[in-house]
Amino acid sequence: MFFATTTHPHLHGRTYANTGRTLERFMDDALRTSGSNTRPVTYAQDETSFTLTLDMPGIGKDQLAIAIEGAVVRISSKEGAARRYNAAYELPLEIDTATSEAKLENGVLTLKLVKKVPVSNAAELTIQ
Repeated sequence: MFFATTTHPHLHGRTYANTGRTLERFMDDALRTSGSNTRPVTYAQDETSFTLTLDMPGIGKDQLAIAIEGAVVRISSKEGAARRYNAAYELPLEIDTATSEAKLENGVLTLKLVKKVPVSNAAELTIQ
């Protein structure tokens, strides 16, 4: 398998190619994710959210699947998409999926991922 990781200190990710893919697709993915002048993912955060921006030329919104589990965001292309894309990114905090949003315009996917507010489960005990 081919692994390329992002270099942002708060964002851990891997883009990988399946071993059953053709050499042409493998090389296309490798060149797209490792080019010296390209940044396949940009990352920003504020007090309430993370924003990920990814270049996804040639892929329609109906051809993408985005799954969020805790602090991990998985983005993949569906069967029949013009390009294959599989990536997973681990963020520093868990994501609130109910208020997060994704937008795909002109080949650029923008994810606004709202930080989940930590809830304290601490219970106070009575001293006897």
